[in-house]
Amino acid sequence: MLVKTQCKGRAYTGVSVSDNAVRRYFPYQTESVELELDHLLIRCGLDPKFWDGQPEIADPRLSAWLESKNFNWKPGEERVPLAMIPLGENVFRLQTFPVRKGRRGGMSQPME
Repeated sequence: MLVKTQCKGRAYTGVSVSDNAVRRYFPYQTESVELELDHLLIRCGLDPKFWDGQPEIADPRLSAWLESKNFNWKPGEERVPLAMIPLGENVFRLQTFPVRKGRRGGMSQPME
């Protein structure tokens, strides 16, 4: 599934999940999910707002991982797309996409 970084101000705070993905991949009232971030596996609690139109997964360790990726985009300007791959029940791998240069020398875009 495709998710996007969530920013508050100039800092990455987590990832935003689409409403369709919430219905498809997250059983209602799931309390937490595990995210594989490179070599790290973390458990993130899901806020009750996740089920009420604000499907964001946030955690200080996730924020630090996002910041460590040093995206070409600036927080607050562009939401960076990421792949969130189901690995099991409530377990997902979060990974970046390879990027390619834009046609007119503009901003890099994720490869599809």
